[in-house]
Formats: sequence, C-alpha cells, structure tokens
Amino acid sequence: MKKKSSARELLQKLGTLMALFILVLIFCIMMPDTFPKITNIMNIFKQASINCLIASGMLCALITAGIDLSVGSNCVLCTCTIGVLVENFGITSTPLLIIAGLAVSTFAGFINGTLLTRLDLPHPFVSTMGMKNVLWGIALVITGSKSIGFTGKGVDNLMKIGGNSVFTTYNADGTVNFPGIPISFILVLVVFCIFHVFLTRSALGRQIYCVGGNPEAARLSGIPSKNVLTFVYTLSGFMAGMAGVISVGRLASANGNAGQTYDNDAIAACIVGGASFTGGKGTIWGTLIGALLMAVIRNGLNLMGASNDIQYIVIGAVIILAVTVDVFRNKAEAKARKMAAQ
Repeated sequence: MKKKSSARELLQKLGTLMALFILVLIFCIMMPDTFPKITNIMNIFKQASINCLIASGMLCALITAGIDLSVGSNCVLCTCTIGVLVENFGITSTPLLIIAGLAVSTFAGFINGTLLTRLDLPHPFVSTMGMKNVLWGIALVITGSKSIGFTGKGVDNLMKIGGNSVFTTYNADGTVNFPGIPISFILVLVVFCIFHVFLTRSALGRQIYCVGGNPEAARLSGIPSKNVLTFVYTLSGFMAGMAGVISVGRLASANGNAGQTYDNDAIAACIVGGASFTGGKGTIWGTLIGALLMAVIRNGLNLMGASNDIQYIVIGAVIILAVTVDVFRNKAEAKARKMAAQ
C-alpha cells in the first residue's frame, strides 16, 4: 500500500510538472518572438519569487489542515514598515530594515497562531481573515494611504535583493548577453532546500504532517498540537515578511493597497503543487512548481496584452480547477483506503 501511495504521489508531481511544460510550450508557440527569450524566462523567475516565499508558509498551514488568509496583507505590512522607517525616520541600514520588517510580520504570524490555539477558534479561517483586514488597515494608516518610493533613498543594497541579478554577462559592444539569475530566485532555492530538509527530516516537520493528517494520532502520541500550530502560523508570518523584503526591490515602492492577489496566488500554488485542504499532504518542491505555473500564466497573459480583468478570470478558474482536482483526489484516496480495509 505504501508503494502504491508513493507511486501516486510521484505521478501527481510529474503531472503538475508536465502541466507546466505544456503551458510553457503553448505560450512559446503563441509568442515565439517574446516568451522563449532568456530575458523573459529570468523575469518569470523574478516574478515568481514573492509568491514562492509566501506559498512556502501557506504550505505549512495547509499541511495542518488550516489556512492563512493574512499572508498577503502581512507581506504588504512588512514592506510598508520598511518604507515608513526609510521615509519618516531616515533609517537606511539594510540589516536593521530587514530585521524590523521581519519582526513585524513574524509577530503578526504569532498573533494568528495564538488566536487560533489559545482562544480555541473553530478554524484558522476566522482568525486569519480578521488579521488580514487588521494588517492591511495598519499598513494604510502608517503610510497615510500613500505610496512610498525607495529609489534614491539610500537603500540600494536592500533593493538589490529583489531587483538585481548575478552572473550577468555582456557582449563586446556592451549589450547584455545573459541577463543573469535573479538574486531573489536564488534566495527562494536556498529557502526551499532548507524547507525540504525541515519538513522531511526534522521531528517538528513530521509533527506538522501528523497534526494535519491524523489529529487523533497526534494527540495519542503526545504531540503538543497547539505549540506546533502556533509555530506554523509564526513561520507563515516570517515567510510573508521575507516576501515583503523581496518586494522592496521588486516593486521599488511600498503601498498599503498592494498585494490584493497574494493570498489567492499562494493558495493556488500550494494546491496545484499537491497540497490539500484536508491536511497532511504537500511538498515544498510541488509548491515551487505550482508557483512557477502561476507566474507563467500571469507572464503569458501580460505578453498577450490581456487586461487585469481577464487575468482575474483566468487565475480564478485555475484556483477552482485546482480545488476541484483536490476534491476528486481526496475522494479517490478515501475509496482506495475503504477497499484496502475490506
């Protein structure tokens, strides 16, 4: 049974990867002069970085059969916090700004976890939905509902993390030969390697899967479920903060009205990548593929000149399709378990 389960998971991962390749192939055929260019491919990696980091925290919440609807506003709050420190207080120290932004987002995540576990709320949908509005409101209040630009403010080193690339090469005439690999995507790969080891090799990582996959077994085995959940939502806040740091260079501005689609994109990336709302499932590499798929869709639609309205429709359809696939997948697995029990 374990071999069948492993084969099913492998097939699922390959299916998602195949869907990504097919989508890339379709856009290459439709836009042969623009989409396949190495510059555009690197741009897709850069575009995917924010969603990748947010989705990594969302994945942990989904594994515990929960959800974090505040990640988008938390990411925005981190960026706005950095913007206010630069604009109003003249702070330009990169380490200090990063620490401040991450501290705010991590604390917001901790509040999410505490509300869920200490007040015994029925579902994290309640606490994180409330925090989503609270955090967005705070971001708008501290910025005065205005956009804060980072260009020319003495924070170039901070902006390089989300905006620059490495290994760029040039031709003899000074033109760009290879645009380089985005620093933000290299950071994503490093973070995802750490997540892979954490989720698959550490005791806490296994406890996260156990809490979501079989809560009763977790209780009987003495796993401190409330502490695990508090950690998960704190980690989700921290990852939203990392995405906020990246967005400083990616967007070159802090705006309390930004990030409206971050929550949906993160959820879609996780579900497309194999996670489930029922908990106990999902891998960090599947989430990476899901996030890249979402980035390819947005990039392709932008190159086609599709309006934001059309993009909302397409992304919404992808989310509905992903959830539908998740429902049928869970039904098939439940049927398989029932047949095996007989």
